[in-house]
Amino acid sequence: MSAVETRRPSREVRRQASHAQERGHRRRIRRDRVLLAVMAPGVLYFLVFHYGALFGNVLAFVDYVPFLGLADSAWAGLVNFEQMLGDPRFWNAVANTIVIAGLQLVFFFPAPLALALLLHSLVGTTVKRFVQSVVYLPHFLSWVIVVALFQHMLGGAGVVNGWMGEFGLGAIQVIGNPDAYKPLVVAQLIWKECGWATIIFLAALSQVDDQQYEAAALDGAGWWRRLWHVTLPGIRPVIVLLLILRLGEFLEVGFEQFFLQRQAVGPEAGEVLDTFVYFTGFANGEFGYAAAAGLFKGLIGVALVYTANRVAHRLGEQGVYRR
Repeated sequence: MSAVETRRPSREVRRQASHAQERGHRRRIRRDRVLLAVMAPGVLYFLVFHYGALFGNVLAFVDYVPFLGLADSAWAGLVNFEQMLGDPRFWNAVANTIVIAGLQLVFFFPAPLALALLLHSLVGTTVKRFVQSVVYLPHFLSWVIVVALFQHMLGGAGVVNGWMGEFGLGAIQVIGNPDAYKPLVVAQLIWKECGWATIIFLAALSQVDDQQYEAAALDGAGWWRRLWHVTLPGIRPVIVLLLILRLGEFLEVGFEQFFLQRQAVGPEAGEVLDTFVYFTGFANGEFGYAAAAGLFKGLIGVALVYTANRVAHRLGEQGVYRR
């Protein structure tokens, strides 16, 4: 028997296995066609607006003119990045973004965890559901409404200053005050998103074994020791994962919230990278320069995620992805 004839059975087996695998795929597609149809809009959204938008980074390396198009615009190389590094407006936006992101990391990130621990400790199911519904509600309000509410409360003619005037106290200047702007936007974020961000922490807390609490209580552990030695270690992987993701969005402090309030305090105090990219690109028509600033922000985010993930691996956690 020739060598070719001896190889025929193996090719036939591989062909049959391939056909069987294709039939299996078709059966699974027919079986899950409803789920795939529901998932398709979400997948399309990420493909178009996240992965497809990555091709727009080429604008950072050209002197883009909309009337000429990308193909006919002159190649600029690193000129946009040189302009960016020498622009005081850019570094002012970076400084404001870092300060606000640092305040959000210090004050906003632990707030949902603390609220989730408080909700988890509530015994009554009715009370817990009512409190959850109340703290979730601000998430569904737009930033336009949230900013308007804070202006009515803390503005010069707002409710707080009205009360202080009735008691003979001096008015406080919060809205429009550059010195109070950064704490104000962090407080707005906490009020709006703290309740919604507790969902993941509450889901993680529900997975902690109740027998560990019972064993710790039998050993004489109080509330604080049960929290420190049972609750927090049980949800530590989730905390580390969310912290890494938060660091990846460290320079992504938001756009609409700051766009609505930037004019009141001025660019010196209210400009962040997102608004800088918007006004540079759309208001001034410097699309290549704006794309370079956006690419800079994205590269910093990738570096932060990679570094934080390496640190998580060294601490024994899985992180966002495995080594």
